[in-house]
Amino acid sequence: MEGRSYLVLQSRQPTRDAGKVEVLEFFAYSCGHCNAFEPMIDAWQKKLPRDVLFRRIPVAFREDLVIHQKLYFAIEAMGLVEQLHPKVFAAIHAERKKLDTPDQIGAFVAANGVDRVRFLQLLDSFGIVAKVKQATALATGYAIEGTPSIGVNGRWLTSGSLAGSNSKSLSVAEYLLELARKGG
Repeated sequence: MEGRSYLVLQSRQPTRDAGKVEVLEFFAYSCGHCNAFEPMIDAWQKKLPRDVLFRRIPVAFREDLVIHQKLYFAIEAMGLVEQLHPKVFAAIHAERKKLDTPDQIGAFVAANGVDRVRFLQLLDSFGIVAKVKQATALATGYAIEGTPSIGVNGRWLTSGSLAGSNSKSLSVAEYLLELARKGG
């Protein structure tokens, strides 16, 4: 399975909580595969046991997509992931809306009942910019080449292309969670 369904990272990546097994979903709002995978991974992550810390990590493969990283982290900072995260995917992929300028993002959040001015201030805040830098460092450390990808405990990486499908990558992630629990 190793090397085929998942990769072992060359160097261990930092995790947020040593007492928990960490699972990272590397995604991009612009990615059609991430859009299709979102309902599946969202349902999966809601069933994870308490000893697992699940985090979404937005990835920007181009400079013009960094705004999507900021968008996710601003949504997260306002506690609106449950409400807005799937709506961003729907806006981009189903409604064909461009959310690549602060103006477009402001209109989107306002249409969803969020204070536009407050959100746009948060979008470019020091805290959000710092989170973008951390996310980019994690994506680099995990050697992310495509999305969606799943990182487990700073040690392993799987994806639909490695596992054979995005749904199979969740099974591989569960296997890796067990490996992490056993100290593997």
